[in-house]
Amino acid sequence: MPTQGARPAAPVITMPSGCRGSVLRWWCMALGWLHLISGYPQPAGDSTAHVFSLNGVWRVRNADSSVQLYGDVPGCVHTALSSWGTIKDPYIGFNDVKYKWIIQDDWIYSKSFTLPPNIRQWQKVTLVCEGIDTVSTILLNRIPIMKTENMFNRYTIDITKIVAEENSLEIKFQSAVKWSEEKSTNHSYVVPPECPPKVQKGECHVNFIRKAQCSFSWDWGPSFPTQGIWKDIRIEAYNVVHMDYVSYVPVFDNSTSQWMIVIEPVFDVLTANPLSGHVFVLIPDLQVDQSHDLVIHPGQHLYKIIIKINASVPVGLWWPNGYGQQTSYNMSITFDFEGEYIIKEAAKVWHDFMFACSLYPVDDWFLGTVREEVTHQIRRLKSHPCIIVWSGNNENEAAIASDWFSIPTYMKEVYVQDYLTLYIKTIRVLALEMDATRPFIASSPTNGKETVKENWLSKDPYDNHYGDTHYYNYMTDCWDWTSYPKPRFASEYGFQSWPSFSTLQKISSPEDWSYTSNFTAHRQHHASGNEQMTSQAGLHYNMPKNTDPITEFQDTLYLTQVMQAQCVKLQTEFYRRSQSEIVNGLGYTMGALYWQLNDIWQAPSWSSIEYGGKWKMLHYYAKDFFAPVATSAFEDQEVLHIYGVSDLLKDYSFKLTIKVYKWDSLIPVCERVTQEFVIKARSSDLVYKESVAELLMRCGNTTRLHSVVVFSLLHNGQAYGAKNWHFLSSPKQAQGLLKPNITVSISKNNAAYVFTLMSSSPAAFVWLDVWYIAGRFSDNGFLLTEEKTAVYFYAWEPVTIDELKKSLRVTTLRDIY
Repeated sequence: MPTQGARPAAPVITMPSGCRGSVLRWWCMALGWLHLISGYPQPAGDSTAHVFSLNGVWRVRNADSSVQLYGDVPGCVHTALSSWGTIKDPYIGFNDVKYKWIIQDDWIYSKSFTLPPNIRQWQKVTLVCEGIDTVSTILLNRIPIMKTENMFNRYTIDITKIVAEENSLEIKFQSAVKWSEEKSTNHSYVVPPECPPKVQKGECHVNFIRKAQCSFSWDWGPSFPTQGIWKDIRIEAYNVVHMDYVSYVPVFDNSTSQWMIVIEPVFDVLTANPLSGHVFVLIPDLQVDQSHDLVIHPGQHLYKIIIKINASVPVGLWWPNGYGQQTSYNMSITFDFEGEYIIKEAAKVWHDFMFACSLYPVDDWFLGTVREEVTHQIRRLKSHPCIIVWSGNNENEAAIASDWFSIPTYMKEVYVQDYLTLYIKTIRVLALEMDATRPFIASSPTNGKETVKENWLSKDPYDNHYGDTHYYNYMTDCWDWTSYPKPRFASEYGFQSWPSFSTLQKISSPEDWSYTSNFTAHRQHHASGNEQMTSQAGLHYNMPKNTDPITEFQDTLYLTQVMQAQCVKLQTEFYRRSQSEIVNGLGYTMGALYWQLNDIWQAPSWSSIEYGGKWKMLHYYAKDFFAPVATSAFEDQEVLHIYGVSDLLKDYSFKLTIKVYKWDSLIPVCERVTQEFVIKARSSDLVYKESVAELLMRCGNTTRLHSVVVFSLLHNGQAYGAKNWHFLSSPKQAQGLLKPNITVSISKNNAAYVFTLMSSSPAAFVWLDVWYIAGRFSDNGFLLTEEKTAVYFYAWEPVTIDELKKSLRVTTLRDIY
């Protein structure tokens, strides 16, 4: 193989904008990212690390060498096999089952590479593996140098005495399925669950291996427990001293009203005696130009450097999106040891540790690798301002409290003690020791301090009075706002939908295009999921009927997205309305996170983004129901209530316009604009109230079945934010709902394409689909009440107007029956 060139100096980059804690109200001072500046080859005696990337093309073969090919690193066996055409796309059809032979085999990655002749002159040479998936033996020049068993660890291996100018590197992987089964067999007692539900078509005993549990299948993903090198791999050579990690966090000292920056480097010192030097920290915009003495000792140690910022210097805070600016500051750090060894640095939601829906063993080997994993991940992530809390696991407290796994009574205390050993005595201790700036919770959902009082395992982790709550209910009518809990933080909720037909068409065949086909049953990994979707949809919408079975299938997919979008919209609006109210000790809901964001394959799930990036209807809705200022409506005892909610930091004045349309006319039967009112900062409040009977009477005695209410905010006489709507009856009962005969013309306007819609009548859930053309619309799935409506399309790849016209399909609720 050709010599791999040295990695160039890391670029100076800016902190990406983001959101700390989503809708939670947290702020911080942000200094962005620190990057080690790694130089090109330097002569011996220079302390700058000499870095050689081993990414690129590797040889890949199976255990008996019957399959041999090349694969890219980072990558895995499946991607290598697919790229060479040895297997077809693993996501096509039933290939997730067809290709299970891959995960049963052992695979070997190998690479030959050349290093500079002077490589042995460096004091220390290491092989750094950022991500090995998962169980392997690493050999350099045929000498075993490391065994790996944790996908989430970074492995740094001393190869000083083995490395040469010409080298061969081999990584021998073991089947994760077989390895975890063997670990389970050798364990003294069962650790549930032994296997996933059959509907998930997954693998067993996966809680015995530190590998992404979802890779063995989940209720939203396939079983592809891969083997491979999934992150960067490189060689580093250095003299005297090397910085292995650096992290930094801003801390506000309430006693002095002063900001401090706590910098924590980890140095590997190769000298026999301590190394003295200085650290120079420069933050020009905060008038920081400081130097501090620093003595570092032989071996690998962590050091703490505290930089105090003058209290008189104004500090711009970094706010979540919508609350203020994402202010960041340039910071440079120089470590100068004895004037000769110089290392320079440049500086330009909620983290769950990877434990979920399972109990875990607590053998010494398991706890040992978890400690390494947690140490690495906290060092890697703690500088990110977007992390507000460390969470030990997802739903495992609830699993014990609700007895998900039917644990025998005589074994319960064993599993309770295992839980405490793993999350409290191991992970929590490390988290609090390594990061005093953030809280730790053992699980989600949890009751916070109440859970602590109950020795970290509450009787009811779903208690809405405390902490966070997960809530899923597919059988209750999602339009019934009284069915929803009023938690302090709704950290998980949602409804399934299918992806669009254009996404499924690429990986399926015509015989699959039925809602009751073997394919749709195979892709559904949630028990009764397909039936639950149609049952929920059938409560308020007429089910598709078409003589063409493929058209009926497409319409059914569309309707599942309508149902999902409307259900999550109504639930989220309820949570946002509840942020300023408390009833019988319940309410003050200060956060909402729906599950889930994106798909990992083409299948039904709770996601709002399909595999490939296409937005579902829910994602278009989310930009409105999570907007900083929004409105929502509900009925209580035949009275219409409209709320305004604001996440802004100041009070703002608005008016509300309320229109009532009949389904057969684009002219509102009545319209009202309220007097000006104030929505206070970071609050929700009732802004309009009227009995439905009075509303209908003043609107020409129209009826519930004929009408829909549309409302929106005005600020300084201008429309503010998105319009919203409230159905006065289920759409399947609506009278006068006509086919709108929508026509569309398309033009180009700078970077966007303008889709101008002309309609003859109101239309519900108007869906624009351009099939395989990648991009997003400015709005979609909307209620159309105007004769002429403009929607913008932002293409993600070059496309012509003719291509858009040929690909476009417009669907409305009235079109599917």
